[in-house]
Formats: sequence, C-alpha cells, structure tokens
Amino acid sequence: MASNVSTLSPQAPGANPDSPSAPPAAPKVSTAAIVATMLQVSKQVSDLIFSPGRTPQVEISGQLKEVNIAGVGKLLPDATRRIAIDLIGQNVIVADKLEKEGSTDLSYSLPGIARFRVNVFRQRGTYAIVMRVIPQTIPDLASLNLPPKLGEISELRNGIVLVTGPTGSGKSSTLAAILNKINEEKAYHILTIEDPIEFLHLHKKSTIHQRELHSDTPSFALALRAALRQAPKVILVGEMRDKETIEIGLEAAETGHLVFSTLHTIDASKTVERIVGVFPLADQQAIRSRVSKAFRYIVSQRLIPRKDGTGRIAAIEILKSTMRTREYVEKGEGEGKTLVDAMRDGTTEGMQHFDSELERLIRAGVIDLEVGLGYASNAGNLRLELADLAESSAANS
Repeated sequence: MASNVSTLSPQAPGANPDSPSAPPAAPKVSTAAIVATMLQVSKQVSDLIFSPGRTPQVEISGQLKEVNIAGVGKLLPDATRRIAIDLIGQNVIVADKLEKEGSTDLSYSLPGIARFRVNVFRQRGTYAIVMRVIPQTIPDLASLNLPPKLGEISELRNGIVLVTGPTGSGKSSTLAAILNKINEEKAYHILTIEDPIEFLHLHKKSTIHQRELHSDTPSFALALRAALRQAPKVILVGEMRDKETIEIGLEAAETGHLVFSTLHTIDASKTVERIVGVFPLADQQAIRSRVSKAFRYIVSQRLIPRKDGTGRIAAIEILKSTMRTREYVEKGEGEGKTLVDAMRDGTTEGMQHFDSELERLIRAGVIDLEVGLGYASNAGNLRLELADLAESSAANS
C-alpha cells in the first residue's frame, strides 16, 4: 500500500521509536525561500545540500560552502524532514519509494528561477537531501566548451552513443546539447526516458516526448521496450542501469534507432568492460560483437578546476567507431592494441583521449600541472610528456 508523504518520520539517533512522533513545527522560513537564497550565493552553484547538524551548504566548483540564512541556522532532523516533505509534495510514488528503499529521486522547480534534480535519502535515522541545479536554458556545445566535432553526432542515423563519467561531470548537459541540436535540425520523433526529467525540451523541428521514471513508467527497461512500438527515431535512456536495459538498448540500435545513454564509467575502455561484465561469461563474446557493431561514439568527460579559480572545465575523451576500434571492442584489448592507442592515432578521425587533452590544457595554463596529473588516466606517462614544462617551471622558480 502506498504511503502518504506526511507519514515520513525519521527518528534521530537515540530517539525512542515507540514514542508518538509529533508533527514538525511550522517552518520559520519556507523551503522555496531557503532554496532561492542559496542560489543567490553564486552563479556557479551546482548543488544544494541539506544535512542534519549542519547549516545549508552549496557546492561551487567542487567545494562545499555553508550558507547562513536568517531564521534557519544549523539544521535539526525535523528541519530536513520538513524540507523533504515540501520537496516531495503529493507525489505518493516517490514517498513510497523513500519509505521502502531509503532513497528516492524527483524533480523540483522554482518557477522562473531554477529546476533541480533531487535525491532524498535516509542516513543514521534522519533525512538528508542533495539538489542538483539544472540550467533553465538548454546549453549548446559551444557554451559547454565541448569539441565542435561532437556536433557530428546529430547526423547519425542509428547505433548507440554513450556519454560517461563520474557523478557531476556534466553528462546530462552534454546529452541535452546534442539532443537539442537534433531537435532544431531534424524532423524526427524523439523519446526520452529519465529519472527524473532534467532539461525540459520543447517541440521544435522534431516532436519530443519525455517520460519520467515512477510517474510515467515503472522502469527504464519497460519504457525502452515500449519505445520500440512508439516509432521514435531517437531514444534517450537516462542510464544503462542493468542487463535488461542494456540488452534492449542494443536491440533498439540494431533495429535502426539512434540510442543515447549514460554510464558512470571513467573512460572508453572501462565503459566497454562494464557493459560486457554485466552479462554471464558464456554470453560475453556475443555481447562484445554486438557492442562493437552498435556503438558509434563513447564520450567520456571529467570536470577539472581551472587554475584561475573561476570554475571548472571539461576534459573530453572521444572514442569513435572505426574498423580499428570495432576490432578492439570485439576481440578485447591487448599489448599495443588498446583503445587509448586507437584514440591517440585517430585525431584526424575526430578522436581524442584524456591525457592528451590534459596536456593541452596544462600547457595552455588553463589547469595546474599537479591538478591535471591528479585527473590523468596514466599520471606517470603524462608527467614524462610534460617534463620540459616541469623543468622550465623549476628553473623560473
């Protein structure tokens, strides 16, 4: 039976679970006012964090900063519970998931100000909340400082395009920019399946439908299976979370659809291994073969702090489908036959790999040498490539 959001009643550590829980006191400051105040700290705010025992915090360029708000102060468990209730509203499905599973995702908006992707979760018997800020306007590739060659993706007719990277690396923004380009230039039917819906796309030259997990469909796999009967040309799946979703995504790509999705992997090689590793050993070679034929691009990204402290810049790795990369995906990597080798040699075909991009950014003075080495796939090799720069810096100091 679905629970009512008003029944959320986390117990503080040490509290008696048998005692009746009093309703939360009337808030001194509304949730909407708290959120709006936190956004005013900086245009660079990426996340809002509400944690019991701390004042509200914002994340700016990867660093947390406390926000002192009159009438709020250090948050008590009742305060974060009240904020969670306000954010969830009357969404019984989301509240029920929180009660049963201990965490839930939802979208929240302040009309005319901002939209958010929200995760509410239980920790130590209380509720904590993280709100990711979603830009009001859909970005384009140029505003995200992404390589112009990614614009070629909008010309694809079928196959799979994966955008990968750790949480908070800008995967959703990259996909939104590519999808918006298709929406503006092609008369296609586009279908997205998201958890939750982040960027709101309007009908432009294309017709676009956006389905949200839990409110519109119970699972990615079910929605993706249904999508095959809904005549889309382009399908965006928020995340390849499980074996069934990956399998149906491959099937969609193989039957003439252009499929976009994300994975929480750090580079192209790890992405292939993650997909293959989801399947039983007996099926893995067949999956390698299918992935090698279906993939068109694997775009991996990491956000790196700028040297001048003005924010972060995306370092992008691009693996493109060529005869050589398809062979390495299908047969596996070996000595002298790695996807990094293929990307290093494939610059004329539009490919690039992380460490060469980091080297470029370090030499241009955009990011600090040691910071760049900390984000490198092979820090030892990158340090050797930058030996002349390190020697020059040492001589000048």
